[in-house]
Amino acid sequence: MVKDISSSPVEITRQNKRQRLLEIVHVIREHDMVRNFIRQKEPHEVRLGFEELGPTFIKIGQILSTRPDLVSPAYTHEFSNLQDNVPIDDYTTVAQTFRTQTGQEISDVFASFDEQPFASASIGQTHHALLQDGTSVVVKIQHPKVQELVQTDMELFEKAVSISKIAPDIGVIDPEEIFQEIRNALYNEINTATEIRNGQEFYELNHSDGIIRVPHTYAELSAQKVLVTSYMPGDSIKYYLDEPLSSDVQVAKQQRAERKAVAEALVKNFVKQVFDDNFFHADPHPGNILFKRFDHEEIKEDNRNREFERKVRGKKTSLRAKDDLPDYRITYLDFGMMGRLTPNLVDGIIQIILALNTKDTRTIGQAILTICNRTGPLDQGKFFEELGIFLQPYMQMGLGQVDLPSLLFEVIKLCRSNNLQAKSEVTLLVKAFASLEGIVARLDPTLAMMDVARPFAKEYLLDHFSWKGLVEDSALDLFQSLKAAPKFPLKIEQLINLLTTGQTKLNIQLKGQEPFFANLAKLIDRLVAALIISALILGSSLLVQGSAGHPAIYKLGVTGYIISFVVILLLIGYSLHTRFKNRK
Repeated sequence: MVKDISSSPVEITRQNKRQRLLEIVHVIREHDMVRNFIRQKEPHEVRLGFEELGPTFIKIGQILSTRPDLVSPAYTHEFSNLQDNVPIDDYTTVAQTFRTQTGQEISDVFASFDEQPFASASIGQTHHALLQDGTSVVVKIQHPKVQELVQTDMELFEKAVSISKIAPDIGVIDPEEIFQEIRNALYNEINTATEIRNGQEFYELNHSDGIIRVPHTYAELSAQKVLVTSYMPGDSIKYYLDEPLSSDVQVAKQQRAERKAVAEALVKNFVKQVFDDNFFHADPHPGNILFKRFDHEEIKEDNRNREFERKVRGKKTSLRAKDDLPDYRITYLDFGMMGRLTPNLVDGIIQIILALNTKDTRTIGQAILTICNRTGPLDQGKFFEELGIFLQPYMQMGLGQVDLPSLLFEVIKLCRSNNLQAKSEVTLLVKAFASLEGIVARLDPTLAMMDVARPFAKEYLLDHFSWKGLVEDSALDLFQSLKAAPKFPLKIEQLINLLTTGQTKLNIQLKGQEPFFANLAKLIDRLVAALIISALILGSSLLVQGSAGHPAIYKLGVTGYIISFVVILLLIGYSLHTRFKNRK
């Protein structure tokens, strides 16, 4: 049974917190990380600081590299180059972690277990192993103290964010929003229960879908810090992308055709994840996608397994049972970061895809509004006007010419300035879309993912379109109209009576009237304050001049002077503070 870390918190001593805080402060000052991050400047310095600060900060940077809605494109690019500098745990430590987590010895579960890991990252390291029945598996073991370190850093972060609330608005990023996103993602990352559930669901939905393969998760052998999955042969797809084309024209043509087929398989499967499953891989970078070419016997064995999967699970695939698959397979890895969409969000995304065809700013703007939360008053006219100016240069570009991360970051800034906040699931989808498109563009520069997504969107609309529902809605509208039709003469008579008796009122709302009236109210307040101070000074002067032989009246007049002087100083101080805050 996998434990949930939220139900068993690690006790952290004050001394550990103090030592960690001093370490963080030293590195932050050395690289000027706060100033650079808030202003989104010098991403290289921030990356170096993250690497020095260890697993939590490395994982934070990796998370932010997938979120162009939270940081600038320069930062997402720099954070994608983060290098793990966590030392490899020796076998004794690994065996102790496995024993503590599962209650079993490694030798009891596995027929063989490689003591040296073949991969190591900030959260854990991965070993090859064989089950007792000879099945090849990989075992991911979390580093000791990672959970304690993450909790310490998150508590320090939370205090830092609470302090930042009293500072002036920084404009570019929202620290509280970033903190919430990072905390959720980090806790999911160190809680293997989440990755187990994601891996099992993704396996059921996508394994054996054409050439797509997904490792099987052994939940019964896994624990909170241990993850066991089937071994999937292959190398990162980046090596396949780097392979040069043959100098032989005929061979090069076959290579291009194969790459085109790989690109189409990736795109069709990803679109299926979004529109059919509503559950997609949110981080499909080349390191999480393997490519493997098999020999004849391996292909026959894979086809037999595929037919078995089809019979047992009743899966629908992009190819029919009688179709022969090529001699290569694509494998997805790492299910710690996944996206899930609601039906309403899917509908909104489809509306945007269809609206892009129209190149009509208002239609695109209306579609964007359906996938955003409103954080304040919205002036739709101003939003559509600004969106039209922003999109104008992109209207004449092909999709392959658009830098999606930069475009997304600018659209997010535009939405924020209009009190709109894109839902995190949507920004996660767009980033995943952009990552996969980078791979597809190298495989087949002529293939645009939008060209593949658009037919899916239309098919989705047709599948969800109901003639019966449309007829019923139209009939209901017609019934209501017929029912209201006899009342039209009465309504017209009432309108004429209102006009002739002078009881009509005309309400006019001016564009930008709220800021105008707010400034007008401030001006009136200051004018009233000036009049009161003037009256106080004038009254005090009369009291002082007429106080001969009356000390009490003299003191009253002087008190009025003092009060006036203090009020004037307070008003000047408030005005200077406001100007300084706005300038900052």
